[in-house]
Amino acid sequence: MANKKKLLLLSCCAPCSGGVLSQAARLGLDVTLLFYNPNIYPLSEYIKRRDEQKRACEHFGISFVELPYEPEEWENQIKGLEQEPERGKRCSVCFFMRLKKAARYAKENGFTEISAVLGVSRYKDLEQVNAAARAACESEGVAYNLTNWRRGGLEEARRAVWKELQFYAQQYCGCRFSLAASQARKTTK
Repeated sequence: MANKKKLLLLSCCAPCSGGVLSQAARLGLDVTLLFYNPNIYPLSEYIKRRDEQKRACEHFGISFVELPYEPEEWENQIKGLEQEPERGKRCSVCFFMRLKKAARYAKENGFTEISAVLGVSRYKDLEQVNAAARAACESEGVAYNLTNWRRGGLEEARRAVWKELQFYAQQYCGCRFSLAASQARKTTK
């Protein structure tokens, strides 16, 4: 079919994408998962998350694409926002950077739309992700799929997949600033 949707799904980690991948496989959707996360710190954490994401994609028969790990570029983008709280301006800049790269990749590789599971995590604000996505996609001329990946049974599916595949469960969003905040919360408990 010439008008069949071809979705590029930007993901931060396997626990957030598991329900979507499960549904995509079950419905036979044309989905490719994109792993572009220059914000994840340290490199060992990036590798754990990437490898778990690959494992999830292999399990569900979903294509996996990894773009280069560019922590220096990410640091340049968020310069001056290091002290912002979780869900603050730093997160908006981070989302925009990653989604713009995803939109550009989608445009260059024949995808009809992109989406992201960046707003699935309890650490993130879905509206903040969607605002960054709309701006990024508009700048690249690509459609953004606004599906709320927490609804329609996907949250339950996400939890079931997480339990079944025993994904590595990270304790922070990914960047070194969220890691520091997570560690600070642990020491005050």
